[in-house]
Amino acid sequence: MTERTALRRGLLGLTPLLLGALLGVAAPGALAEPVARPALESLAALNGQAPARRTLDIQSWRTAEGARVLFVPAPELPMFDLRLTFAAGSAQDGDAPGLALLTNAMLNEGVPGKDVTAIAQGFEGLGAQFGNGAYRDMAVVSLRSLSAADKRDAALDLFTRVIGQPTFPEDSLARIKNQMLASFEFQKKNPGKLAGDALFARLYGDHPYAHPSDGDEKSVPAIGVERLRAFHAKAYAAGNVVIALVGDLDRSRAEAIAAQVSKALPKGPALPRLPAPKAPEAGTQHIEFPSSQTHLMLAELGIERNDPDWPALYLGNQILGGGGFGTRLMEEVREKRGLTYGVYSGFTGMQARGPFLITLQTRAELSENTLGLVRTILADYLAGGPTQKELNDAKRETAGSFPLSTASNADIVGQLGAIGFYDLPLTYLEDFMAKVQALSVADVKAAMARHLDPNALVIVTVGPKVAQQPLPAPTEKPLEQPLAVPEH
Repeated sequence: MTERTALRRGLLGLTPLLLGALLGVAAPGALAEPVARPALESLAALNGQAPARRTLDIQSWRTAEGARVLFVPAPELPMFDLRLTFAAGSAQDGDAPGLALLTNAMLNEGVPGKDVTAIAQGFEGLGAQFGNGAYRDMAVVSLRSLSAADKRDAALDLFTRVIGQPTFPEDSLARIKNQMLASFEFQKKNPGKLAGDALFARLYGDHPYAHPSDGDEKSVPAIGVERLRAFHAKAYAAGNVVIALVGDLDRSRAEAIAAQVSKALPKGPALPRLPAPKAPEAGTQHIEFPSSQTHLMLAELGIERNDPDWPALYLGNQILGGGGFGTRLMEEVREKRGLTYGVYSGFTGMQARGPFLITLQTRAELSENTLGLVRTILADYLAGGPTQKELNDAKRETAGSFPLSTASNADIVGQLGAIGFYDLPLTYLEDFMAKVQALSVADVKAAMARHLDPNALVIVTVGPKVAQQPLPAPTEKPLEQPLAVPEH
């Protein structure tokens, strides 16, 4: 399960459901000797033009069984990436929270004639990589393989058996359940997880997005092999999948691979679209937790992923709190007052209306006033909109980072999966950048005001109840500049 804890790859701005999960640090590699590198060139040399990026020849068709296929030939490397995206996330759990995740986790635990060890050794021996993961909207299964016929065909044969003929062995199910139950115990000590689960429950009520994607300690033990088989037959059907292919393949070979994959899956149609969530009641919930820091999460219902306002909301949020340093929230909360290590905001576009979320943690004795400050910043931004300079800077940053969204075959296959899953046009990537660059201050202000209401926030705080202190006055050099991720 190499992608079990990985962030979902997808369209630019497709954030995970809890923005706190984005706080990761990669260890830099050390060089034994200095390496000569080309001189850096100024962005000014672009004269306002976006940096070059890969032009994608996206081809699309449907298999005989109804699977949608998106394909981009990329002959530069002798390999290919295959990604299957099913409408088989936890929103399809029904009365068994955790069912989608368990089904996905069990796919590569056994097929006729092979156990989990033999499957892993089979992929490894071919130089291939298998990945899987389950989220609220979707479940993903992926394969990376060399494109040489002997490696490709053997890897595809094993892959199609895994996705089409899982045996769901009882011993593997017991082991994974025990791992999940142990993780539930650990999560009780994680204030960020407690806050996230409570927030989604309040935000979505009786909607399928409300419960945790991994289920809970009551639901998971009751899920048996028959439930997994039934869910696989329904949710992993050929009519319920988007097949994305990128790599050293021509069209005829891509069609043959897609047909092989589609035929291996259970026969069946796409699952019905999710219902629209009801607007929640605004308010604040506090969860007592023994820590020096208090987690603050503020949210309201956002948008569906194919909403036409997405480019304007993406750009507007980059200015508010989605772009790291230099955003309104970071400037006012961290840089001027030293109240937090980081504060972030984001829209998560989903099949149904995903959340708009602001998340941070701060010293417990400053939590209530910090919450008030964040609410004021949001209200002021919605009322006044961005400045022209903020808009220009955000456009320039977006233009500079956008080529990274198609920098590798893995990036491209993730883009294709999201385009197909959320039923976006094949020209989405080009359209997005053109729309972003055409936005005015008035456009962004109007879009943000259409979708956000500072009086409609659902708020969850997790931390200790302590006497509150006033906030320090804003300054260019705060007295206590946070230097690292705070300890709980």
